[in-house]
Amino acid sequence: MRSRHPVLSFVGRLSFAVAALGLLALGGCATGPNAAPVATSSAEAANYVIGPGDTLQISVWRSPELSTTVPVRPDGRISTPLVEDIVAAGQTPAELGRVIESRLKKFVSDPIVTVIVSSFVGPYSQQIRIVGEAVTPKALSYSTHMTVLDAMIAVGGLTPYAAGNRAKLVRVVDGHQVSVTVRLTDLLKDGDMSANADLQPGDIIIIPQTYF
Repeated sequence: MRSRHPVLSFVGRLSFAVAALGLLALGGCATGPNAAPVATSSAEAANYVIGPGDTLQISVWRSPELSTTVPVRPDGRISTPLVEDIVAAGQTPAELGRVIESRLKKFVSDPIVTVIVSSFVGPYSQQIRIVGEAVTPKALSYSTHMTVLDAMIAVGGLTPYAAGNRAKLVRVVDGHQVSVTVRLTDLLKDGDMSANADLQPGDIIIIPQTYF
């Protein structure tokens, strides 16, 4: 039976490395029966946090004239009918809904506001970043159930100079940085789905250059 434990590299003291091994064993499931497990943070179950560039659908119950769809500006703020310059970035949709309700109470009796994120970008802390020898290195918006394979398709795969099987998936787990080897060459060129893994908001994939 093939081992489910990848080779790990941790930043910090040896004692933390031992503890991190436990986190990896108990962490979120990866895609595929033999995929490498990757640790998850206890904070990752939190609601989505709005970021600049997101598009928000704001509905005010029984007040269609106050309902609107707005983008979050680069300064993190939005403006809606009767309510201007609200800070949206850094809040969950539910939290923003309560803020808008409190502002609307001056004009509407007992307003009920629902905020839905219809187009996701998210803050930097929730984006997936791919750096190094990808065809198009860039930051991606995180999507639920996103995997390493999804991210690599989005960046166009590996360059001819990539050392794909030496790539690292870097994640912050409970305030500590954890690095796990991911076998991108096996995944992309050989179709080995055991090399796939689930991603979490804030993950970084680092793809080194091959040795000549």
